[in-house]
Amino acid sequence: MKDKHFLIKTDIFHGRSAPEEGILAGYGAVIEAFALSVPLPTRLALISAKKRLYNNEQWQVFPSSYKPEDTLYKQLVFALKYEGINLLVFKELFKKLTKKEIKEILAQEPLGQYSRKIWFLFEWLFNEKLNISDLDRGNPVRLVDEKLQYAVQGESSSRHRIINNLPGTPGFCPLIFKTEKLEAHINANLSDKKNDYLKSINKDILQRASAFLLLKDSRASFTIEGENPGNNRAMRWGKAIGQAGSKPLSKEELIRLQQVVIENSRFTTMGFRKEGGFVGEHDRTSGEPIPDHISAKWQDVERLTEDLITSGKVLEDSVFNAVLTAAIIAFGFVFIHPFVDGNGRIHRYIIHHILAKMNFAQQGVIFPVSASILDHIDDYRKVLESYSQPLLEFIEWKSTADNNVEVLNETIDYYRYFDATRQAEFLYDCVEDTIENIIPDEVNYLYKYDEMKRYLDNTFEMPDKMVALIVRFLEQNSGTLSKRAKSKEFEALKEDEIKDIENKYQEIFIEE
Repeated sequence: MKDKHFLIKTDIFHGRSAPEEGILAGYGAVIEAFALSVPLPTRLALISAKKRLYNNEQWQVFPSSYKPEDTLYKQLVFALKYEGINLLVFKELFKKLTKKEIKEILAQEPLGQYSRKIWFLFEWLFNEKLNISDLDRGNPVRLVDEKLQYAVQGESSSRHRIINNLPGTPGFCPLIFKTEKLEAHINANLSDKKNDYLKSINKDILQRASAFLLLKDSRASFTIEGENPGNNRAMRWGKAIGQAGSKPLSKEELIRLQQVVIENSRFTTMGFRKEGGFVGEHDRTSGEPIPDHISAKWQDVERLTEDLITSGKVLEDSVFNAVLTAAIIAFGFVFIHPFVDGNGRIHRYIIHHILAKMNFAQQGVIFPVSASILDHIDDYRKVLESYSQPLLEFIEWKSTADNNVEVLNETIDYYRYFDATRQAEFLYDCVEDTIENIIPDEVNYLYKYDEMKRYLDNTFEMPDKMVALIVRFLEQNSGTLSKRAKSKEFEALKEDEIKDIENKYQEIFIEE
């Protein structure tokens, strides 16, 4: 390790252009020095010759007074202090070091908070104790810096004098950085805002809106997957969504949900994958896979799923934010892709489940987040690709005889420890959109529909079935009835009566 140097001058790093020439620091310097097979952190640290401290989307730039010493320990201290915890970098780094080298690093400041953090992280990640005596003095230090990343309340480790506030377990622990967007969403207290709004709605209207939104959300979830389900299939899945939060997540529950999603299993191998998996296309000529996303190795799938479920319970039982929990668990599930088919719809079901389980959404009142995802489908794909695309570089694979993929290297940690910040921001945007637009739009529609129905009842004594039909025809034809509808379904109406109905529809539904 003596031959390692960390003060690397750069203006382009792994294809990422720096805002100015400077010296890499923290995680970027460690990744380069040890050639770690990990995706780059969302933001890299750069030491500038100028006296400026600023950020952009991909870089944190620090003045020269922040420059760490040219040692691994000081680079790790810098990273923990300014870049938060990156579990994947630490795991891959520890694999490159001997226990003797790790102990030498820790011996530089044996009671220092960053030494204790590094020590704890090694033993937590590998479930293995170093030959170091328990500390008998020193104030406990919170492992995750909550100015940088979201954390749980945590449990004390007296051995290290550390409070472990990581939001997960060694088997599954994505992390989320604090951002202005997330803080604004959290401080807006959307759950209380939603509950106050729902309380103001007539109970009958709310029940009808919930029934429609349940079906709308079910259809949206299928549409996202490029499917157009029949009414029965959409209603079956809608019923399952309506029960979200009532049963604990388990491997058996996930398999049951897959069976609900996939009505005809003749052409699909059900249950956990026993083969490789990818999302993408096949070459038209050769049939070979062209992956956009490579799923976890099938040999790791059940273990990863068990660890994901366990971490979900840890977060549900803590005071961790419900939407952040849903982002971590639901997107973790879809990145693992444990099934041959049905992963996307179950991934969105998990969002419903966690929001209901953690009392963000009322059980029985559907929270149609899939409808918002569908309305923002391009952003959804970008969020998925923000994880999948960088990862492709580090997954070694070959095409199989049946044009699937076989992963050749160890990849399990890529699905355990990822930065879920972009996924959390996207989900919070969808939650806000649902509260601000999707639910109110449906409720407002029902109020208008009832007003139109009263008019048709009072004026024409029109039966409910005919009311529904005429409103649908008016909707489809921008507020007027077609010649066909006038001469067929509504031939009993006079021309002046039709004109009155059209004017009333315009007044209620279109004019503000």
